[in-house]
Amino acid sequence: MIQAANPILPGCHPDPSICRVGEWYYLVTSTFEYLPGLPVLRSRDLVRWETVGHVIDRPGMLDFDGIGSSGGLYAPTIRHGRGLFWVACTLVDREDPSRGGNFLVTATDPAGPWSDPVMLDAVGIDPSIAFDDEGRVWVHGTRLAAEPEWHDQTEVWVREYSPEQRALIGDEHVIWRGAVRGAVWAEGPHLYRVDDGWLLLAAEGGTEFHHAVSVARADEITGPYVGNRANPVFTHRHLGRRSPVIGAGHADLVQAPDGSWSAVMLAMRAADGRHYPLGRETFLCPVVWEDGWPVFAPGEGRLPATVPTPWATDPAPPGSWQPDDRVAGVVSPSDPRWTALRVLPGEVAVAEGDVWRMPVRAETLHDASSPAFLGVRQQHADVDVRCVLDVRGLAEGESAGLVLRQSEQDHVAVAVTRTPDGLRLSSDRCHGGETERRDVGALPEADEVELALRGRGFDYALRSGDVEVIGADGRELDASSTGGFLGLWIGVCATSAGAEPRGEVRVTRFEYAPARAGSGDR
Repeated sequence: MIQAANPILPGCHPDPSICRVGEWYYLVTSTFEYLPGLPVLRSRDLVRWETVGHVIDRPGMLDFDGIGSSGGLYAPTIRHGRGLFWVACTLVDREDPSRGGNFLVTATDPAGPWSDPVMLDAVGIDPSIAFDDEGRVWVHGTRLAAEPEWHDQTEVWVREYSPEQRALIGDEHVIWRGAVRGAVWAEGPHLYRVDDGWLLLAAEGGTEFHHAVSVARADEITGPYVGNRANPVFTHRHLGRRSPVIGAGHADLVQAPDGSWSAVMLAMRAADGRHYPLGRETFLCPVVWEDGWPVFAPGEGRLPATVPTPWATDPAPPGSWQPDDRVAGVVSPSDPRWTALRVLPGEVAVAEGDVWRMPVRAETLHDASSPAFLGVRQQHADVDVRCVLDVRGLAEGESAGLVLRQSEQDHVAVAVTRTPDGLRLSSDRCHGGETERRDVGALPEADEVELALRGRGFDYALRSGDVEVIGADGRELDASSTGGFLGLWIGVCATSAGAEPRGEVRVTRFEYAPARAGSGDR
């Protein structure tokens, strides 16, 4: 029998939401400050996935200017109803809560184009959508409780949405304040029509080690809801720090054509039980129903390494990685994994065949703006990345390099700078906003420079040719140490460091490959 290997979407794919329409499953995840935003992936079997588009893929759909790292697009939900695909999401500015907010977009084709966002008059985060038997649309989400009994207590609300008025209508109903007294952040709520009633599924405990899944049910969508006496019905926190997978939660349910059920949820692979440079990833979990309640990973109680998929006919191709069936190697400009910061990749670089031509920008990696940066998620603990930069177009004082990025406050880079005396190599380490730059020395004059990154578990080395320029510890860069929500990105950046930019760099080759067995110690 073919097995789906967990995580089904490796690398930073947090807050997964899924729906099935006919033979296809469609899934979206959070992307925060990276654009294009909210990848739409599809699969016929939950084993082999491909990216078919992005929800936020046009300039001006939302304003990301100045939104810092781990702000941006939070916890989308994808659903199908009334002949349309719907995505609900939140744009968050962690420094200015008055910006952004909850919004809805729709499309007839999940590959796009998606409509311009409709902003909702609802505070909080993690909006979701449900359709009742009469075709009415109900939006629900979570927010800090108006009268909290404890710090970071939240409440789940539900309210009808009018597609004709493009607005929430009628009375608001607060339906849930958490299953466990004292537990924080009852978030990621989803409502499902099950048999003759409604099931509420919500995360709880915060999206970290204590994450959990709780459920409640009611006869009417507006409540009252009664929690399962087994709550939380799923978590990894009781497994302790020896568990290689932690933080399981933020689940979404889906039914297969054969009537069986599954859930997707986020979790983190943490080799030491604490640190997870790859970020929060998407896992698959089998679900059965007993006494009217969903049971996650029945008989096992933890996310399995593999999940049987009896309906699947073909395994994921060997040598490829999910979410897309690609052979490891060159990442061409047409590859949907490319992202930029707060703008689309096409706004910071021009694709010319297999080459990116990237004009230098004045912004740097330290700025919460839109530097000349293109990157991809790190999806493997052991990875080799190689890029070749044509630096002939750099003007004096301008730099281009290879970056391992968590945020403006935390990143590591190796860079080539054009000076009056020729090319010079340097390193840049930023930790907690404090930057340490080091001039490594002169480089032979050349049209192209090869830079590389070698990652083995928590150990990273950035190189120029065969020379290690700077190392990094993934435990210092991951979200558990830096306070963000993201995994690590690997990419290319070009900057004039505040001066008027004049030049450009050409990314003539960018290779991403999982390390081969025997290529180095973990």
